[in-house]
Amino acid sequence: MKRSLCSSPLAALLLCTSQLFSCASASTNLQDIPSTSITASSPFYFDQTSQYPAPSLISDGVGFFSKKWSQAKSIALLEQAVEDHNAEYVATSANGVDAISYRRAIALPLDDRFDPPVGVFSHGHIYTGDKMSLPRNFWDAIMKSKAEVPWLFEVSRVDGVSSPRVTMPADEHHHKSSATLSRAVGGALDFRSPNNYVFLPPWMFKALGLRPRDVVDVRLVKTTPPGSAVKLRPHTSAFTNIGNHQAVLETELKHYSALTLGSTIPFDYRGERFYFDVVDLRSAPRGERVPMAKVQDCDIAAEFVRAKDQMKPKRRQK
Repeated sequence: MKRSLCSSPLAALLLCTSQLFSCASASTNLQDIPSTSITASSPFYFDQTSQYPAPSLISDGVGFFSKKWSQAKSIALLEQAVEDHNAEYVATSANGVDAISYRRAIALPLDDRFDPPVGVFSHGHIYTGDKMSLPRNFWDAIMKSKAEVPWLFEVSRVDGVSSPRVTMPADEHHHKSSATLSRAVGGALDFRSPNNYVFLPPWMFKALGLRPRDVVDVRLVKTTPPGSAVKLRPHTSAFTNIGNHQAVLETELKHYSALTLGSTIPFDYRGERFYFDVVDLRSAPRGERVPMAKVQDCDIAAEFVRAKDQMKPKRRQK
């Protein structure tokens, strides 16, 4: 597969090399600049030699090159391994639709750069929704298979390839993930991710216990049943104290195309983020308990169970 030179690890290494020598040259020239009338005791005093010390091309330079080379080599080998796996799968698939409905991908978390423009439904919900950025082949798979809305994609850990599970530390909203899921389902934000890469919402990263650049399997799924009921456990009772919390729930739930049993999903309300555990999930029409279910375009009943901060701690067994 042809790659753009500017996006290759080798090009990044060469760019960093030129920046290193530019930095060394700039540091030398800065020493020739005459000092201003601002004294060293002033908070606005700027010492060029201490802020931008000239690197030693013998000691610092060797370490710099070694680190950058090691990083570039690791990423290049990872990309090549994923590319080889996908090429083999495409070559051995039974038909054309199957060949483009699955990819092994390098996972990275979504951030604000993926936020759609104002007016688009998912604007402002990069972190509080289940939408992911996918490579172009999945759009082709949707068109060729004539998949019905909502378009759902299953993301799963790859045993023996993904790194050992990690438990994320509590974040600014005091949420700590148990990272117990092996797979999760979500919808599509866009199809502009580079080949062999997928960008996931941060809560999904936590639920799957992933690190950036872990390898996952992504598959277009069309067998997820419609949901009929879901039970959510708030992490804090503050959400249930909101006067119109049921209406808030129904509004925010629209940003999830599907739900995964055992996941922890976030909602935002008036500048505060709330977390909810999906503790029970039922399908339509029989009400069977299922691991995954659609919530978009479904008549689903949502209810809350007792919040985490209201539950009595379990007694330790002797």
